[in-house]
Amino acid sequence: MSMSKLLARLQDATRSGVYRVPQVDEILDAVRGTVVDLVRIDLAAVSDKEQLLEQLASALAFPQWFGGNWDALEDCLGDLAWRAGDGHVLLIEGFEHLRARRPDDFGVLLDILASSAQYWLERGRPFFVAFVDRTSTLALPDLFRGKKA
Repeated sequence: MSMSKLLARLQDATRSGVYRVPQVDEILDAVRGTVVDLVRIDLAAVSDKEQLLEQLASALAFPQWFGGNWDALEDCLGDLAWRAGDGHVLLIEGFEHLRARRPDDFGVLLDILASSAQYWLERGRPFFVAFVDRTSTLALPDLFRGKKA
């Protein structure tokens, strides 16, 4: 996919959602110099729900009122007023360990991210989550193709 097509997709609120990508370079190149808010989130050292929520809160600079639970995560992802940008892209790397050790927590995370993407889609604001899945293990649509594996 060309950089201009990828950028157009990431700025299209109707395509908001949770996706997988095989690599980060194309996304980084596509949004460089734009007003898209890109946040890289590394979950490689995360092994439980508490660490997951702390890592997300830190990466997204959640406000002090963040309560450190699933409801608070959903509340913060449905606000994001403190983040500049015309749309948001969360680029999540290193999820494999968490998924293997805490599959239920990983499933809840996916549900919350999908719910948040739907929330923003309904408000006409782009919100994308891209899991860097080099081996295509996640049953998510491929951002570059728009299809499920």
